[in-house]
Formats: sequence, C-alpha cells, structure tokens
Amino acid sequence: MLDPFDFKEPHCALCGGKEFYNPQIASPSGRIPIKRIIEKLDGFFDKNDMENAGKLLEYWQSEAKSLKDKEGELEIDSELIGFYRKTAQKEKGLAVSERALELIFALGLESSVSAATIVLNAATTFKAFGFAEKALPLYDRVFAVYKANLKNDDPLFGGFYNNKALALTDLGKFSEAEECYKKALDITEKTSPANPDIAVTLVNMAHLYHAENNKDKITDCLFDAFGVLNREDSVKNGYYAFVCTKCAPSFAFFGYDVIEKQLLGRASEIYERN
Repeated sequence: MLDPFDFKEPHCALCGGKEFYNPQIASPSGRIPIKRIIEKLDGFFDKNDMENAGKLLEYWQSEAKSLKDKEGELEIDSELIGFYRKTAQKEKGLAVSERALELIFALGLESSVSAATIVLNAATTFKAFGFAEKALPLYDRVFAVYKANLKNDDPLFGGFYNNKALALTDLGKFSEAEECYKKALDITEKTSPANPDIAVTLVNMAHLYHAENNKDKITDCLFDAFGVLNREDSVKNGYYAFVCTKCAPSFAFFGYDVIEKQLLGRASEIYERN
C-alpha cells in the first residue's frame, strides 16, 4: 500500500531557522546549503535517479554532523527518512527516524508544525518496516500539533489521515482506517480533484476492502483512482510519475495488468523527458 510520503517529502522544514534557535545547542561551525541541496535532490527525483539522490543526502548528512549543524542535519534526516523507505533500507530507515525524533526534542521543536510533519514521516517509516504499533503514538503527537495550529481542512491533515489509516489497517482496525481514509479524501478532493494524492488514497482503500473481502468496493476504488490519474488537468511531472509507479503494482495485484502497463509506460516517458 501507498502513503504520500513515498513521493511527497517535507522540503526545507526549518528554512529560516531563527524561530527555532535554542541557545542550549552548541553553536555550529558552519551551515549546510539546504536550499541548493533540495534543488539538486528534486532534480534527481524528477529523473528517478535514486542512486545519486542517496549519495547526495548521505554526503550532506555527514557534513551537517561534522559542522554540528543540527538544524541542517534534521533537514537532511527528514529527506533520508523517506528515501530509505522508498528504497527499502530498513535498518537505515529506522535509525534515521529515531535520530530525527531525538533532534526535534533537542532543538525544542515539539510544537512546530514543520517538525510534526517530520514526526509523521518517521511514523510512516516505522509502519512501513513493520512497527505499526510504535507509529500510532507518534500520529497522536502529530494530530495534537496540527489541531492546535491548522484549520481542519488543511492539506496536511489529508496526508495525516491517509498515513494513520495505513497503520490502523495493519493492526486490523478496519472501521477506524476507513473513517480516516474518507477524511483524507474529503480534504484532498477540496484541494484539487486532479490531485494524484486522491488516487493514492483510493488504492489504499482498495487494499483495505480486500482485507475485509468486500469485492464490490475494491472495483469502485480502483476505477475511481484510474479516473483521477487519467484527468487531462493532472500535472504530468515527476510527482505524477512516481504516483503512477507506486499505484501500478496494486492494479496488477487486483488483476488489471493492462492498467499496470499503461501507468508504468506513462511514468517512464515522464522520467525520460525530465
């Protein structure tokens, strides 16, 4: 199953830095160039060049540590959390998630929306690597911060509900998961009916209904998801391509091999063009 953080990482969560300054943290001897790093990283992701994306992130993680640039390290760690999840590197993914949580505490960022989004990313990684129970308390932390700072229809809540639903599904809490998915859809559809995130949630719901043996709802979800991806007003960028590659195996799983090939073909064309 999918989650938005497979393709939609929090960028520059701490850009600016002043509001997060903590005098108890040792002054860094330098700062890593976050903006330029993220721009370079986006270029690799647009081409699906995961090898160079990983090298870039690991190099700058090491540089941030050597400079004692903890804000910069947290920025890089937030990207590595998703990268290691996408590339199925379990041990590294779990370790960097734990480190990011430590840095958030050390920097006094527990009430920051940007940091809460990193916590959400870490929780998603714990769930992805088999620790759904460990993820649930982290989702509660995220919800508390979002609730205190955001409107109920803020797009960040869409990602939150989708990711929490994934963990609930793994734990067999199907009715709670379905409720979360519906909330995610309601929020995301208001943002844009062509948003590929809608397809992600619908595909996830198909897997939920498969676990419940509800075949009729599976078909409805899959064809609604394909309809979203077929919209002419969808932006056909690297983000869209990644969603296609992640949704494709689910269509194959449910017997729609032709749709799988179509989606993979679209993604390949976009990556080659980029």
